[in-house]
Amino acid sequence: MLAEKLLQVSAIKLQPDNPFVWGSGWNAPIYIENPRLLSYPDLRNLIKIEMSKVIVENFPDADVIASVSTGAIPIGALAADAIGLPFLYVRSTPKDHGLENMIEGNLKPGQKVVLVDDLISTGASSVKASEELRLAGGEVIGLTAIFNFEFPMAVKRLRDADIPLISLVNYSSMLDVALDTEYICKSDLHTLQEWREDPANWIPNLDTEL
Repeated sequence: MLAEKLLQVSAIKLQPDNPFVWGSGWNAPIYIENPRLLSYPDLRNLIKIEMSKVIVENFPDADVIASVSTGAIPIGALAADAIGLPFLYVRSTPKDHGLENMIEGNLKPGQKVVLVDDLISTGASSVKASEELRLAGGEVIGLTAIFNFEFPMAVKRLRDADIPLISLVNYSSMLDVALDTEYICKSDLHTLQEWREDPANWIPNLDTEL
């Protein structure tokens, strides 16, 4: 249901025949724009409820919720508010003035932290945020995200960093929904599956018939 709603509001966009170019330079038949869901109160509330449920059921010992800056900040704050836990966020770079913080909020040594990200691609930003939290004395007990691309590189990176991940929507289930709802056709499926196996080196087939 959630994957279908994200497709409906174009928070997930699939264009196998007209690929996007990500900021990393990768060609991709998919683009995720999670900030769009904040404009839909019913969907925003559903995400808040589902994210809160995942945290409570899987990480009941959590003392604090922390978001990866910046896209995950609203969702993490909503989930923390729903559960009644403190909230903080981790910057990608230190603030360039004042206290030059990497972590915004009050983290006490020994506190158990659940990290929230909006999406998991390579896993690098989540691991970096986790390292900052651990350096500050926190114990990162898990990671949750709205969407997970399920890239092999991310699976390995999170496993090596000992960070268990639970996402609300993953790439495989999203493709099933997109096919069932006729958002894509069967001929698109191979392209979308092939891309996920090696996204950094994927080259789109842009040949067209004359």
